[in-house]
Amino acid sequence: MSHALLVVDVQNDFCPGGALAVPEGDVIVPGINAAMAEAAAVVLTQDWHPAGHSSFASQHPGRAPFEMIEMAYGPQVLWPDHCIIGSEGAAFHPDLVTDRAELIIRKGYHRSVDSYSAFYENDRTTPTGLDGYLRSRGIDSVTLVGLATDFCVAYSARDAIRHGYEVTVRMELCRAIDLDGSLAAATVELAGMGVALV
Repeated sequence: MSHALLVVDVQNDFCPGGALAVPEGDVIVPGINAAMAEAAAVVLTQDWHPAGHSSFASQHPGRAPFEMIEMAYGPQVLWPDHCIIGSEGAAFHPDLVTDRAELIIRKGYHRSVDSYSAFYENDRTTPTGLDGYLRSRGIDSVTLVGLATDFCVAYSARDAIRHGYEVTVRMELCRAIDLDGSLAAATVELAGMGVALV
């Protein structure tokens, strides 16, 4: 086995009706289930924030969701409160068949730093442990699906390429927030890095 499917943040808060809903975020679930059924190895990621996380606009008086601020580790989008630990919003979409997953990576649980990538928190130095897990399993290529294309999927794909993995993003099994052109910017950058966008 040398390949893994990474299913990124298919959670209630990122689906229609959720606190940070991605348009059509639920439409991709059946296709992801089919991909998991065929994958040799499956890893799920889960956004997992404590209440009062520093990336929430509610923690910055006078600021609104989707504004940018500077944090100690660099630029940060302020988000609506979402995926709070143990909440229904943080749970996986009810139609997602999670039984195939061998590992669940929870990210964003440190109050002072956000985490988009499956590999690192947004300070770009604190690892999640995913790289070590994949290497210990002999995995050298990954396919990414999930939410959202231009944030957590894109950040994960960038880090996977930097770590030397062969990386594919199945675009039909992702959906984007597309904040001020972020989808186009992400796809151009990923393609330039050698990520296969299929």
